[in-house]
Amino acid sequence: MSKTQLNPAQLQAVHHLAGPCLVIAGAGSGKTSVITQKIAKLMSEGYRPKNIAAITFTNKASQEMRERAKHLVGSKAGSELVISTFHSLGVRILREDGRHLGLKEQFSILDSDDVLSVLRDAGGTTDAATAKSWQWTISLWKNQNLSPQQALAYAKDDMERAAAVVMQRYQERLTAYQAVDFDDLIGMPLRLLQTNEEARGKWQETLRYVLVDEYQDTNAVQYELLKCLVGERAMFTAVGDDDQSIYGWRGATIENLKKLPVDFPQLKVIPLEQNYRSTSAILRAANNVIGGNPKLFPKTLWSEFGEGDPITLIEADGEEHEAERAVARIQSIRANHPTTKFSDFAILYRANHQARIFEQALRRAEIPYKVSGGQSFFDRTEIKDLCAWLRLLVNQDDDPAFLRAVTTPKRGIGHQTLGHLSDFSAKWKLSMFESLFAESLKATLSSKALHGLHEFGRYVVDLEYRARHAVGGEEGKALMMEWLKDIGYEQYLVDQEENEKVAQARWGNVLDFVDWVAKRCGGEISTDGGITTESPRQSLLEVAQTISVILSLAERQEEQDQVVLTTLHASKGLEWPHVLLAGVNEGLLPFKAENEDLTPQRVEEERRLMYVGITRARRTLAVSTLRRRKKNRETVVGVPSRFIAEMKLNESGIKEDPREKLKRMREQLAAKAAETAARQAQAAKDER
Repeated sequence: MSKTQLNPAQLQAVHHLAGPCLVIAGAGSGKTSVITQKIAKLMSEGYRPKNIAAITFTNKASQEMRERAKHLVGSKAGSELVISTFHSLGVRILREDGRHLGLKEQFSILDSDDVLSVLRDAGGTTDAATAKSWQWTISLWKNQNLSPQQALAYAKDDMERAAAVVMQRYQERLTAYQAVDFDDLIGMPLRLLQTNEEARGKWQETLRYVLVDEYQDTNAVQYELLKCLVGERAMFTAVGDDDQSIYGWRGATIENLKKLPVDFPQLKVIPLEQNYRSTSAILRAANNVIGGNPKLFPKTLWSEFGEGDPITLIEADGEEHEAERAVARIQSIRANHPTTKFSDFAILYRANHQARIFEQALRRAEIPYKVSGGQSFFDRTEIKDLCAWLRLLVNQDDDPAFLRAVTTPKRGIGHQTLGHLSDFSAKWKLSMFESLFAESLKATLSSKALHGLHEFGRYVVDLEYRARHAVGGEEGKALMMEWLKDIGYEQYLVDQEENEKVAQARWGNVLDFVDWVAKRCGGEISTDGGITTESPRQSLLEVAQTISVILSLAERQEEQDQVVLTTLHASKGLEWPHVLLAGVNEGLLPFKAENEDLTPQRVEEERRLMYVGITRARRTLAVSTLRRRKKNRETVVGVPSRFIAEMKLNESGIKEDPREKLKRMREQLAAKAAETAARQAQAAKDER
């Protein structure tokens, strides 16, 4: 599909501007083109770019959407569009109007580690598993728009009641720290718009038309926020697919799709059924599988790409055999099609633990690969250290950032001193940084301890001043390098690591981070396509103000020629020419935990996950099932997933004979070796 040529259903979606619109966008149906073309249409109808909001779920998606919009409406207008994630929009709303909720403009955004630390403190525990359980439960409650009091009222058992009590104390600490967690970036803007008429009017006037991508992934709070933003005018387009709703475990609810026609009776529903990604064989299997779910909005995917290769069913003896067969498939396709790259292949699985066996097989075959969803660059300890410092510059009331910065590197300020400071700040309801300069603190601490704290406090104040005035990439980078030298961070890494190479690698990560921040100060960000996005030069402090939400959604994009190993959940929104679905067995897909009853709702969500996996494939799809599989420490009989029968492969697919496959591969490799030998012989002859 060309960038400008739209099919009739897409044109209908673009041109419907009279009221609320729901676009049911099947997998690979060109939804991004619809959104960007609709933005252009809105501008041609008189909407100003700054009054149009397009809300996505990841930074990568919003960046790609902005680039495509710029090609349609021009660079200047494209830069003025409000294209952001839900969370980034929440940050903007709270920065501008959070004062109505008692938030300073420079509040802090806590990352997952900080949240765990605050929860351990609030719950009086050192047990990480307990704190993680609270974190998960509280996040789900926040995504359902429940207050601590409501959570306590709805708690089903003692564990949930304990979590609700901790939630109350946790919220009190966040208020004291002038901090919010990731869920608050949606919940607090919602509370603001629901309770403050002035703010609600302002944002409804600012965002006069709203487009929401991946609408099926919204949770209850995001839906209520959307309703507050669009108001009675209801000028919005939601783009989503009920067949790809796979995030119920983290609060996303398909109920939001059901509510739209009820809450907005004038809603126009437009299905997009033409697929621009996959062959008919792949789409037929996808339609067959998802046909087993009840339909909110019926649709059938089709494409003009022809029948294509039949879907291959691979029956492996066990996990090791499955991995060997996957490697053989990659080698066979590349032998038949020499221009095929390793990055054209993806191996998708239900659970992270399935990756290890595939990694071993790929390494043995010397095939490059990457495991998507491994440790993020931004999850590294050294990067979190530096982010804590930057957060402290933005918000001196951020106690978790203060504690990390004051001890990284250590500067002669001991745990006892910090303990006394913490007690003092709690007693007087001050942040720990504020308490540094309190006149009465000297009655609590020795003059030596007080001197160390004052020295640290003065340095932070001075650094914040310099960060405010360091504008642009060069100044931002120079200040960061000076700061790292002042605190002796490189030597700190050397002292921490016994292995010098590890210390050097960590310092290399620090320098990469400095460059990453400097680019944002400089107003130039390079995208995947090599296109440079112009944005205003910023001070180091301005970049620091937005860094937490950027890091929380950061996706490192390293385009290398590697086979991709990733989970089915993480694969949504992506596509590859050749896909293998691994471990398609009962207990794995659909996934079933020990002693769990698979409810019809769970099976429906797992079926949607299978549908997502199938529709990632463009040209070929292989489905692999195990005759025997490992379950904990035992080996059990493998039962093929019910979803394989639902694909109805006997209508259109083939069952692969491994002996024929091996014979064909040997013939191909022998032919390739003979061809290479002939070329070498000819070259030697030519030289003579």
